[in-house]
Amino acid sequence: MTHTSQELATFCKQKGFIYRSSEIYGGLAGFYDYGHLGTSLKHNFQNAWRGYFLSLHDNFHEIEGSEIMHENVFKASGHLENFVDPITKCSECQVNYRADHLIEGAIKKRVEGLSPEQLSNLIEEHKIKCPHCKSDLMPVEVMNMMFPVQLGVDGSQRAYLRPETAQSPFVNFKLQFELLRKKIPMGLAMVGRAYRNEISPRSLTLRQRAFTQAELQIFFNPSKVNEHPDFEKVKNYPLQVMLQEDRESNMVVERSVTELVERGLPKFYVYHLAVIQKFYLEVLKIPKEKFRFYELDDKEKAFYNKNHFDIEIDLNSQGFTEMGGLHYRTDHDLKGHQEVSKEKMEVVDETTGEKFIPHVLELSFGVDRNVYALLDLNYHKDEQRGNDVLALPSEFTPFYCAVFPLVKNKDNVVGKAHEVYDLVRKEFSCFYDQTASVGRRYARADENGTKYCITIDFETLEDESVTVRDRDTTEQKRIKIKELLHYLRENK
Repeated sequence: MTHTSQELATFCKQKGFIYRSSEIYGGLAGFYDYGHLGTSLKHNFQNAWRGYFLSLHDNFHEIEGSEIMHENVFKASGHLENFVDPITKCSECQVNYRADHLIEGAIKKRVEGLSPEQLSNLIEEHKIKCPHCKSDLMPVEVMNMMFPVQLGVDGSQRAYLRPETAQSPFVNFKLQFELLRKKIPMGLAMVGRAYRNEISPRSLTLRQRAFTQAELQIFFNPSKVNEHPDFEKVKNYPLQVMLQEDRESNMVVERSVTELVERGLPKFYVYHLAVIQKFYLEVLKIPKEKFRFYELDDKEKAFYNKNHFDIEIDLNSQGFTEMGGLHYRTDHDLKGHQEVSKEKMEVVDETTGEKFIPHVLELSFGVDRNVYALLDLNYHKDEQRGNDVLALPSEFTPFYCAVFPLVKNKDNVVGKAHEVYDLVRKEFSCFYDQTASVGRRYARADENGTKYCITIDFETLEDESVTVRDRDTTEQKRIKIKELLHYLRENK
């Protein structure tokens, strides 16, 4: 069942998932806070991401880097010169717009990567006006999106809030390589905040000015890009892809891992396409038809990316939306840092004696966008029940189960309910509720995503059994208390 982005935003605020930051003062565009349920959901996603991707190799490790970084970091990376977005301004009301997004909304066609002049021509050709007051738009210019920071008492030292988490692993590479006994491939993961001065933040947490990324930078020998020790395990795995040639038909085509390699993509790259898709389909439980890899062309991808596929999910409220990407960044970043810092980034392959600057494969995920996707795809209004339902996968829901005494003013029932609650919460995320009718309590549990509701009634006092209600089917079963933990484990 479809819903609008505004309906989802209202639900997220009412239930304590996500809402505008500093709201009592009118809020700030592009900044959001997570409430108690949203924070739990976000942590569950981050933990699932860590558990999955850090287990891909025994030399993948998580680090934590500073959110404020030296100015020269971004000189070396190219951000000071190239981290820009196209902007156009209304000639009358002076409202600023992200030019490419404004054009795409008007002509329903991607224009990412076009020059300011080309974007200005499209605005004129299609007679695109200011959405706010319908006046003419000014020529497109570019704006650097980084947030500068003045350090020290006199503010004389200039630094920047990082616009991506990636640069932390790059500037940490040399030291971590030494600490991890000079082994390649080496993966450095980061889960942390990044900051971009977005021109037109919108759609709740899909486009913010402060957001969380989960990224894995894999440093590897470029001479081995066409091999991977586990390639045989995925060679026949079908991938949901939209190559450049598929755009005209606007069709997602299922192609095997081997077929993409035969088309010229390196094995090391395509192997990681497969493990990413498995994460979305098997861990996040995203329906296959809602997922695709979207290949970027030379105009759209960053100049340093040799291969670039976006990870996209077909959201009920938005259509296909970018959730992250797989980027083959070559040696661009380490070479840049070597040139500016004068620190050598060259390593030696201890098995062959070969010297090289490692290439980097970047697995990049927007945490907030993926949390939004979990909410969007699993939220629906159930007309038969008369309430909202958030059917999150069990591993991600803020509460896996809830314990309800049927009546709150009977000491024996309430006491037994507390016993069951104490038993269950030692192993599972759980909450206790004895207010309102049991039907209303079921509805509240449905709305916050709780998978199982456990009700203690008068019969419980006689037969040591409880009623377990399934969120998705509303089916109720009588389960012995001594078998309850086993039941919850088996049905997770």
